[in-house]
This record gives sequence, structure tokens and C-alpha cells, in this order.
Amino acid sequence: MNRKHPETMLDRIKLFFTFFDSRFEDLKKETWKVVIYKDFSAGLIVALTAIPMAMGFAMAMGLRPEQGIIAGALACMVGRTFGGSKYQVYGPTAAFIPVIASLISKYGEHGGGTAEQAHGFLVFVSIIAGIILMLMGVGGLGKYAKFVPNSIIVGFTIGIAISIAVTNFEDILGLENFESLLGQDEEIHEGLIHNIYIALGRLNKINIWSIFIGFLTFALTKILLRISIFIPAPLIAMASATFLSASLLKDKGIIIVKDIYGTIPNHFFVFTGPSLPDMNFGVFLDIIYFVFAIVFVSAVESLLCSSMADRMANNKGTPFNPDKEFWGQGLVQIITPLVNGFPCTGALARTATSIKAGAVTPLAGYFKAVLKLILAYYVAPYLEIVPMACIGGILVWVASNMIKPSEIKEVIHSGKFEFSMMVYTAVLVPLTDFLTGVLSALIIHFIVDFAFIKNKKNFLKMKA
Repeated sequence: MNRKHPETMLDRIKLFFTFFDSRFEDLKKETWKVVIYKDFSAGLIVALTAIPMAMGFAMAMGLRPEQGIIAGALACMVGRTFGGSKYQVYGPTAAFIPVIASLISKYGEHGGGTAEQAHGFLVFVSIIAGIILMLMGVGGLGKYAKFVPNSIIVGFTIGIAISIAVTNFEDILGLENFESLLGQDEEIHEGLIHNIYIALGRLNKINIWSIFIGFLTFALTKILLRISIFIPAPLIAMASATFLSASLLKDKGIIIVKDIYGTIPNHFFVFTGPSLPDMNFGVFLDIIYFVFAIVFVSAVESLLCSSMADRMANNKGTPFNPDKEFWGQGLVQIITPLVNGFPCTGALARTATSIKAGAVTPLAGYFKAVLKLILAYYVAPYLEIVPMACIGGILVWVASNMIKPSEIKEVIHSGKFEFSMMVYTAVLVPLTDFLTGVLSALIIHFIVDFAFIKNKKNFLKMKA
């Protein structure tokens, strides 16, 4: 089926404000009961899976666990209302972890500010990024996202996975936030080399029971999901680990969420406005850096996720609209942080789970958001006693799923140059930062591709 693109900006804007559009085409008079049942079931399964993952992502970013819960729920509501995909599930994603963690660390308590000031700055850059994404949608730039080389996307994903795994091994080893518990000044989430250095310096503080909890969570999640995608494996693993920690291992010194974050409130909707630190050239450069990072991750990951969703669902109807997806992503990045959340995008794993669980229309996303908030409201007191090693185990499982052999093989078959760009990006992203790794890879790829490879092909054609 050929996609019909709007011809003018006005046409696109009209489409963007058409809420009940062709994404709901499967909600027919004769099948609406079956469709709603399928969407509700899919929403429930994803909601059960999303709670522990959302908490883990938020804590890995240096934010509070409840911020992950509200971000995932609200992002899904906004994205499903204004986005361009029938199937995509929106929420916290691993690709944002190094970006947001870097901002929170630099402008939060570790950088001489407060948690509120750091989040206010995050809200500020996220709103700018959201406006840019919306303008990209209005300008019809969605079709250009496909020009980002697949080798760099795969390398970026591998690099993020490495960063997440190394960082969260501190949780599993029982080393997480010992600085706050023991009065030390060191801080985590400062980069790959720093985290390895700090962890090696604390080997004498390793808690064997934390390691047990972390690997139990990882193994249980992986095994249960191999049995069936319909099992809310992360939630079951978290409940099992929490029960063991609170009963048989109660006096074994295992660090729990409450030790670091205190009580988790169940009043999620709190307005948090934007704020700016004292402006100087360094802050100005950081604004550019973080805005670019949010726009890049939002654009690339959401379009990849939407494309994957259409293929996985064998979508025979209206395919996803990349321009409308940019518009929806922009509103997600503007609205979600303003309500105590943070930037979110299309979540590959949760989208795949939703489709396999039977999701048909965007209603599945609304059900997921509402059910997630209801469940979190009633289980909030129990979330405080979740072991940090359990959160680490879940995030290491997330990291392990991000590295896909099939994608690596595809890059290898593309040639030595594409393979080298994948390796370059995968190494540089965790060793430096998001912008250095991705932007330098894009520049190198552009120069080599246009200056050498394409010129060589043209030369061979002329010679022939």
C-alpha cells in the first residue's frame, strides 16, 4: 500500500490535529468488542512489565523511581494521541540513560546544585527539543531520518548497552550509592572508566547476597520470557527478589530503594516548571548538546520502533506516518517533563510485547498508561523495599537484549567500512559521551562515503 504524504504544511497540521484518524481503522462496528478486549489484554501485560523497568530507567538516570512511573504513563497517553504509529508504546528507554544521567549529575547535587534545579534544566532543554521535533514534523522531515546509517545506529545501541551493564553492576555488587550511606564523596554514573575505577576501589564492600539477588532477577526474567512473552517476567522477578530480601535475607545488608530515595509517594502528577542555571558559555554549549541529544534519540528511536512495529504486526493497513510521529514525539518531550517526568520515546521491547500480546489499535497504549498508574498507586509502599540489586539485574537484562546478533550480522554483510563504523561508535559512546561518539561517527561516515566510496563507484562506471 502506498503512503500518501500531505502536500503542504497546512495539510500536515490538519492531520496532526486529527485525533481519531486511520490508526483506529481496525476499530470497526462488527469487531470493536474483540479489538477492545485484545487492546486491554495487551495494555495490562505491558503495564505489569513496565513498572519495574520504568523505575530502573529513572534511577539509572539519577532521578527518583516514581518519576519513571509517571513519565511512562503520560508519554504513552500523549504519544498515542498525537503520534503516527498504530502500535508503538511510548515510555522511558535505555538510549536516554547516559544523556539524562549526565545532565542530572552535572547540574544536580554532585555538581553543586539541587535535584530540583537539575530537573528544571532538563525540562528546559526538553521543551526546546520538543519544539524542534514538532517543527521537523510540520516541515515534512520524517523521510530524511532513514539516511542515518544503520551501522551507526547499531553501534550506538551496543555502546549504550555496555554503559548500562557496567553502571548497573554496581547495584548488583551492592556498591550502589555507598557514598550517601557511608558519607563518602564519590559519585556514580560519571562515565564508563569512572564507574569501573570506583567499583574496583570498593571491591572490599561487595555484598555476596546482593550479587545473588541481582543474578536471580536477571536469570528469572530471562527464563520466564523464554517460556512465554505473556508472562510479566520483570514484575515477577522483582516480587520474588523483594520477598527474599525482606524475609530470609533481611539482615544481610542488602541496600533497598528506601535507603536511597526514602518513601515513594503515590501522588504522581506534580507540575515541575523549567529553570535555567546562571547563564555562561558552558551552559550555552550544554543547552545545544542536550537539545541535540534529545532530538536525535527521539527521532531515530521512535522511527525505528514504528517501522519495526509495522513489520512485526504485519500491518496491511495504514503504515506509520514519520512526520506525525515527529509531531507526537515533540509533544511528549514538552508535556511529560512538565509533570515530574523526563524525555521518553518509542520503546522497542514494550512495543514488541504489546504486539505479540494482541494489540490492534492505539487504545492498547491508553490502557497500558491507565493500568500502570492504578497498579503503581496501590503497590507504591512495596516498591520502597525493592533491592537495588534487583533493579540492577533488570537493567542488565535490558542491556543484554539491546545487543542483537542479527543486526550485527547485517552490518558485517554491508562491508568492512560499515562494520568499522559500528565498532567505532560502540566503543566511543561509552568511553566518551553521546555527542562525541555519534556525531563524530556521522561526520566520518559522511566524509568517507561521499569523498571516497561514491567517487570510486562513479570512477568505475566511467571506466566501464
